[in-house]
Amino acid sequence: MPISTSFETLFARDLSRLSQQIDAYEDESTLWEIAPGIHNSAGNLCLHLIGNLNTYIGANLGNIPYVRDRPMEFSARYVSKASLLSDLEETKNRVRATLQNLTDGQLGDLFPDEVLGYPMTIHYFLVHLAGHLNYHLGQIDYHRRLLTQGHTISYKS
Repeated sequence: MPISTSFETLFARDLSRLSQQIDAYEDESTLWEIAPGIHNSAGNLCLHLIGNLNTYIGANLGNIPYVRDRPMEFSARYVSKASLLSDLEETKNRVRATLQNLTDGQLGDLFPDEVLGYPMTIHYFLVHLAGHLNYHLGQIDYHRRLLTQGHTISYKS
């Protein structure tokens, strides 16, 4: 399996898991609660991941128009769960479309922006983005279980 296909599969899986986590909040207002000792709500982390992936994969690699508003990602409140889920589906489609057009040969090319402050290959930055997505996915899972006394969810394929 080509490495680019592996990235496509992993991002699709983890964005589906993110959608399942957001959907598991029965009370939408809980998405926006911030528990003591926690700095971000699940809703804000979701918005942050949407902005991050649409910018770095969709816009920078796929040339799909997107204008990021990073401050809004952390300041918005009470965006509906339906809107978050719709934006996640759109993000998943943009990421898939971009990664489907990426060849393994391109993975060794330099990423067009020095986001981390130094030059890096597309492959390196995709690994970074996958880790970033999973870091926040884990925070959202913990947030949901902490505030709702919810159980671990079984991810659908």
